[in-house]
Amino acid sequence: MVMIPAVTIPVSGVLLDMDGTLVDSDAVVERLMGRWASAHGLDVATVLGLSHGRQGHEVMAELLPERPAADNLADNAELLAAETAETDGIVAIPGAARLLAALADTPHALVTSATLPLAHARMQAAGLVLPDVAVTADDVTESKPSPRGFLRAAEILGVDPTQCVVLEDSRAGIAAGLAAGATVVGVGEASADHGPDYVVADLTSVNIDGESLRIRPTDR
Repeated sequence: MVMIPAVTIPVSGVLLDMDGTLVDSDAVVERLMGRWASAHGLDVATVLGLSHGRQGHEVMAELLPERPAADNLADNAELLAAETAETDGIVAIPGAARLLAALADTPHALVTSATLPLAHARMQAAGLVLPDVAVTADDVTESKPSPRGFLRAAEILGVDPTQCVVLEDSRAGIAAGLAAGATVVGVGEASADHGPDYVVADLTSVNIDGESLRIRPTDR
């Protein structure tokens, strides 16, 4: 990880995660995934730690390897429906709205392990505009840490993934961005533990100007 007070990164495209990067959905995720974990006798903290940035049925398969895949898919569908309906406590990450507005003339895409209906619900609840290009769990067969979502987004935008900046917060998402060959900016202090190229406390210090992404110095 490079730690410098300010940086300018040339970019052809910007690829943005949603949960934890643009939207703070921790309250909903902890409530609903915690409920599922307790029902299956699993440690809530362990389940939440594995879940961030990944599709739910993959986490369930890892935690309950003897369980039929159909049961995991059914539980995941129920969770997605509940998450789409329950948006209390969802807020925008500081600086998210301003950054999305500034990206209007820069190729950019949302890349999330959420489904498209869930992405719509959470972005709306946070008062954010969903980018025109959104690669979701409906579009790729492998979720993060696979780089497929980021590679697909770059393909749709018509840009080289190695010339993109990925904004991410989770271990799985940061690994996916690095595997795609992008420059990865970790969002949130905890993202530093996952090896991104740069780290910002939130999006208030991130600016886009044409073909350059700038990270302003912050008092951290």
